[in-house]
Amino acid sequence: MTDTPVSAVMLAYGAEPYLREAVDAVLASAGVEVELVLVDNGASRESMARVPDDPRLTVVRPGTNLGFAGGMNLAVSRTSHPVVVLVNSDALVETDALSVLARHLEDPQVGIAGATILLADEPETLNSAGNPLHVLGLSWAGDMGHPASEVDAVREVASASGACMALRREHWDTLGGFPAEFFAYVEDMELSWRTWQHGLRVEVLPDARAVHHYEFSRSPLKMYLVERNRLLLLLTVHERRTLALLALPLLAFEGAILVVSVAQGWGRQKLRGWRWVLTHLRWVRARRRLVQSTRSVEDASLVRLLTDTFDPAQTPLPPAAAPLESLLRTYWRAVRRLIRPRGRA
Repeated sequence: MTDTPVSAVMLAYGAEPYLREAVDAVLASAGVEVELVLVDNGASRESMARVPDDPRLTVVRPGTNLGFAGGMNLAVSRTSHPVVVLVNSDALVETDALSVLARHLEDPQVGIAGATILLADEPETLNSAGNPLHVLGLSWAGDMGHPASEVDAVREVASASGACMALRREHWDTLGGFPAEFFAYVEDMELSWRTWQHGLRVEVLPDARAVHHYEFSRSPLKMYLVERNRLLLLLTVHERRTLALLALPLLAFEGAILVVSVAQGWGRQKLRGWRWVLTHLRWVRARRRLVQSTRSVEDASLVRLLTDTFDPAQTPLPPAAAPLESLLRTYWRAVRRLIRPRGRA
């Protein structure tokens, strides 16, 4: 039985203390004929000097930081195999993970195959078993902190984690990769949600695993990108009726988030996100036309993938917000019935 040709892509930026381990893990993969394209997005000389000299490894240096989205687009453009696996530079894939992901993609109805992501310092604990999408556009690492043993079967998810996910190069090209304007954050959700819109499933596999040196941060830049990209996602992927039905809670949530951002010291970044959207409406409209014109599955078939409940471990709400969350759930469960296939009254 011949090994499956697989292209892995990875980005490096800054100090990258786990880069050598991540690269070594990919190159040690069994059951695949692997090539690895590594984009140096501004990594330190020390971290790049530790990268092994291996003929299967190609280092690409764009000369500027393209962000995760642009860097991955560049990396994939330099690949030559039919299956592409995105791997974070702080994620260590298990020996058979790439092979398991590639074999799962032999099912033509699967668009993205995601690995089960484990915490490096607690390898029996989940970092992500697929990421949910909240009706307000928020997303987080699904089931983080749960025992890894809970993932005992293939599961459908709104999004696979960008820490380790695989797809056919043909599908990547069909979607056009990541929107480079996102720069970083939310792009894995956008790619996954569009996969569902194209009639393909997004699944997380229990037997494909990677350990992730995960570190949560709330820097002003991150909050700016996350909040801006959340809005870009909502404005481009949903149908008009869905957006209209969500308009009231979304506007209320925007006001609440602004108050929170000011209290936490990143209010200027929140306003900066609004400013970017308002000054790039031409791009937003063009992106929306592209996404909506190329989809084959309507929102009516996808609302089941949305959640109306926050994860208290990752999106903690003050006690005073509990009644509002309950109100949101009641509202959403009422109006989602109005999201019907076209042609139905």
